[in-house]
Amino acid sequence: MNITRNNLDALNAVVTVQITKDDYAAQVESTLKNYSKTANIPGFRKGNVPFGMVKKQYGKAVLFDEVNKLLQENLNQYLVDEKLDILGNPLPKINENFNWDADDFTFEFELGLAPTFEVDLAAAKNVISYKIVADNQLLDDQVTRIRKQYGKMSPAEVVAQDSDVSGTFLNADKNIDAPAQINVGIFKDKKTWKAFVGKKVGDVVTVNTKGLFDDDHKLMDYLRVGHDLVHGLAVDVDFKIEEITNTEPAELNQELFDKLFGAGNVSSVDDIKVKIKEDAENQFAQQSEQKFLNDVTESLLKNTTFDLPSEFLKKWLQTAGEQPLTPEQAAEEFAKSENGLRYQLIEGKIMSQNNLQITFEDLKAHTAELIKKQMAQFGQMDPSDADVDNIVARVMSNQEEVKRLSEQVMSQKMLSLFKEKVKAKTKEVTYQEFIAASYGE
Repeated sequence: MNITRNNLDALNAVVTVQITKDDYAAQVESTLKNYSKTANIPGFRKGNVPFGMVKKQYGKAVLFDEVNKLLQENLNQYLVDEKLDILGNPLPKINENFNWDADDFTFEFELGLAPTFEVDLAAAKNVISYKIVADNQLLDDQVTRIRKQYGKMSPAEVVAQDSDVSGTFLNADKNIDAPAQINVGIFKDKKTWKAFVGKKVGDVVTVNTKGLFDDDHKLMDYLRVGHDLVHGLAVDVDFKIEEITNTEPAELNQELFDKLFGAGNVSSVDDIKVKIKEDAENQFAQQSEQKFLNDVTESLLKNTTFDLPSEFLKKWLQTAGEQPLTPEQAAEEFAKSENGLRYQLIEGKIMSQNNLQITFEDLKAHTAELIKKQMAQFGQMDPSDADVDNIVARVMSNQEEVKRLSEQVMSQKMLSLFKEKVKAKTKEVTYQEFIAASYGE
């Protein structure tokens, strides 16, 4: 057997595999002899079928299987030995004159080669690291929400200024059928709420989605519409009232403080605000870090340039999925996935340049931390190491979970590296200012 490679350019190559009769003849004959021991052919007892008859009936199929097995094993080993970094899989070149009756065979495969490039993290430009602070308005709103959450609820016959109203947003044309609970506080313009005041159960109030909330993205939550529809959506929606409740806010006393934060831990509204601020800013930090990670990624995509074997990849995509694609469909699919492929290559290069690796201990520690947080949410504040270890072992026996957790660990490692290497400007903002910066609104 002989394997050679012809580099067409820096991104494309053709590998030629030449297989002679000596490479496959012994294995083909051995397989056919085994067939002759088990073949069922009318007129012959099992195990007594003449070898010539077995060869005539099964010879071509066995030849095909053995040659292809030999071909794949040696081609894969060649790619490993040559340390070829390829994209997609080798594509066999069609030979219209191929002859299985010959003794020797020649196969050709097209390869798409990964580009050679370096990643300069210092090239990530105009990246802002946001520090999100919980301002006084947010703290006051949270205190009001807590008082209402722990207040005394009672049914009401008509909607008042401070009522909670349960019902369903409806618009048949946009397939909107979304149960929701609303209050005057959700609307951008409080005048909108006036349309509800005085209404009873069974009444329908019509509102327009344009400018309904202070952030159009809330349409996704309240109307259950996709992100692609929220911008500029201006349609009438009916809200059918199904339940009306009034709530008497809970008193801000020590009984409420102890219920929320444990006996003696909080003794004033100011103490509550300190706790709320701490919790809120911890959550905000996670959102800020994710945006920082995304923004660095976008900047690296813009500033790290390299070519791809695009035509090869489009051809490969035609046969890579469960269903074959036309050239036009493959080109469309490549356009959709190109940025993802580019970032995979950039991420891989960053990992190799900075020796970023995921160890078993990394995965185990990350999984244990997640499990402890989940247990804490259900009141298990101090689980034993044995309990945590048992759950970790069960989780890590699932390969899909291991893959998902590995991605999380690598994302954290990339974030730490970016914080160290990327020159970013720190900017302090409120949560609303952060939302505006995130969505350009």
